[in-house]
Amino acid sequence: MTEEIRPDSWRVALVTGASRGIGYGIAEALVARGDRVCITGRDQEALREAAERLGADRVIGVAGKAHDTDHQRAVVEQVMEAFGRVDYLVNNAGSNPVFGPMADLDLAAARKVFEINVFSALGFAQQTWRAWQKEHGGAIVNIASVAGVSASPFIGAYGMSKAAMVNMTLQLAHEFSPGVRVNALAPAVVKTRFAKALYEGREEEAAASYPLGRLGAPEDVAGAAEFLLSERAGWITGQTLLIDGGIFLNAGLG
Repeated sequence: MTEEIRPDSWRVALVTGASRGIGYGIAEALVARGDRVCITGRDQEALREAAERLGADRVIGVAGKAHDTDHQRAVVEQVMEAFGRVDYLVNNAGSNPVFGPMADLDLAAARKVFEINVFSALGFAQQTWRAWQKEHGGAIVNIASVAGVSASPFIGAYGMSKAAMVNMTLQLAHEFSPGVRVNALAPAVVKTRFAKALYEGREEEAAASYPLGRLGAPEDVAGAAEFLLSERAGWITGQTLLIDGGIFLNAGLG
């Protein structure tokens, strides 16, 4: 007779910006190991389709704008109602609508980048902390970028926001310890719709600059996130892991 899986044996994750790309890949990895997952995004239909592919018995989708504080609160409330807990948070929602030199940066657009990339992540961290993690523990993974740990020509606002996420990871890791571990992942170019402008029409050329000879794939990031959201990473917090195909090895070549 098959042993029944009880709700108190589940682990539950909230993954923002997860209807496709890196977020979807992370959700898929967590579902595969048995977690229940809530995914968020702006497009209700895209979320519904993603949840069906992942398994409607294990996944719920809640549509809304990541930087909307009412949305943040509603998402966590729905996770608690559906699954009774929220052990893990993956802050993946992001935006990069600004391209050009810093001298010409539209400050209003830059503020919007920070609202979506930084303040939404902090808001979700506050909500999951209050709802579950403060009393029960858990783990958080923030999806930063190599743009946040190096110069990032023509996407400076994005790079600054991701640098803020790296520092926020340190702040939260310190404040939320010992019960909640907080880490970040900093991918280089990953083949997603979000990053298409960085490689479309020149993928072979772009990949040639990476020592490992290819661009990243969502599963490359998902594997690292799944590890950090597991007991195998039980003594790791406050870290930012570069997932870059070795691109930083080129930094000293001149």
